[in-house]
Amino acid sequence: MTKSQSPKENGRPSSDTVTLTDESGRSLTCSIEHSLELEGQDYVLLLPIDSPVEIFAWQAEGDDEEAVPVEDEDIDPLFSIAKAVLEEQNLTLKRTAITLTVEGDLPDLSSEDIGEDEDTEEGDYEELQWLASFYHEELEYAIYTPLDPFFVLARINADGEPELLSPEEFQKLEPMLPTLEGLIEDRLFEELEE
Repeated sequence: MTKSQSPKENGRPSSDTVTLTDESGRSLTCSIEHSLELEGQDYVLLLPIDSPVEIFAWQAEGDDEEAVPVEDEDIDPLFSIAKAVLEEQNLTLKRTAITLTVEGDLPDLSSEDIGEDEDTEEGDYEELQWLASFYHEELEYAIYTPLDPFFVLARINADGEPELLSPEEFQKLEPMLPTLEGLIEDRLFEELEE
């Protein structure tokens, strides 16, 4: 691995934005948070401009209820309902690349609005902020946004545009992500304290 550097302008992170497009033609506007070169290839760590959100379905699991993320292919029948529910909070739901996002000011965070999603593969928990709930075909759904920054790793192509990584390329670079994300999170928190 070669030296990584953060895009800077006058000692501060640059506010460059780029648009990432997926294979379905959906786009996601992001700020460039970090750039690095690895084996002659340039990569960028991106942070979506709008807030990422995820829809969960509440499903009975014996006597308990469990929140299960709704898969991308199952979003279509729920999208218009979720969009209408979020509009009541002055949030605009968008069908963007990689993840759903909302545009607008998120409500203030309260302890009742925090949930956890367990990543059973690693045993890690992700803290989420509840935004809204709704029903569709007698199932309850909830819309959450992650409390931690949602980073996207992309490759820079020959035209200087960001591209999504192939599954093989992502698997190769994944071990570096916690270190990069930690550096970016530290920088973001330092900026908030200024």
